[in-house]
Amino acid sequence: MSAQQLTYEGLLEVFRESDRRFNEKLEKQGAEFDRLMKERDAAFDRRMQETDRRMRERDAEYAQRAKVTNKKIGDLTGSIGRVIEHMVAGDNIIKRFQALDYKIGDYSRNKKFGRDLPRDMWGEIDLFLENGDIAILIEVKTTLETKDVRKHMRTLEKFRRVSDIKGDKRRFIGAVAGAVVKGDAEEVAHENGMYVIVQSGEAVEIVPVPEGFKAREW
Repeated sequence: MSAQQLTYEGLLEVFRESDRRFNEKLEKQGAEFDRLMKERDAAFDRRMQETDRRMRERDAEYAQRAKVTNKKIGDLTGSIGRVIEHMVAGDNIIKRFQALDYKIGDYSRNKKFGRDLPRDMWGEIDLFLENGDIAILIEVKTTLETKDVRKHMRTLEKFRRVSDIKGDKRRFIGAVAGAVVKGDAEEVAHENGMYVIVQSGEAVEIVPVPEGFKAREW
């Protein structure tokens, strides 16, 4: 009887010990799981903080680039304005065209046209020289390229259409100007009957036209 009780109590003790060890193991596993989860959360927080830092740096970089770009655009716009001012200072360009027998008497800058018509008829002329029956329409660039010459030709054609609509029968001559002339812009302009104006020291000059040149009228 005593042996049976001891055996029974011994079994209970074995079960209790087994439960204790099992519970300890569960606690250790739970603690390890909690530690891993905390490490994971901490790592996730660090990654989020790093991502946030990089995004702030990127946004700051983009803002700086935008600021630089806007400044360049402003400088370019200002440069074109200065080129135009230099061209008309002391009636420089007017005298050059008068020497070619164009009786220019007046000029205007940034002449907008077609604003009372559909939008595809709108346009703007950088420098507009006139004398009554003829006008010279000049496109001004800090750096004049072939694409600028071709664009100005399209503007001249548009200006002609708008003028016809309004009953303006004057003749229009085209010219392009640049502080720097790149590529074959000069040749293309001359081939299409337009004058080319360049900066020369403290003044501006009309580039000598090739033999056989005839100014095109729009």
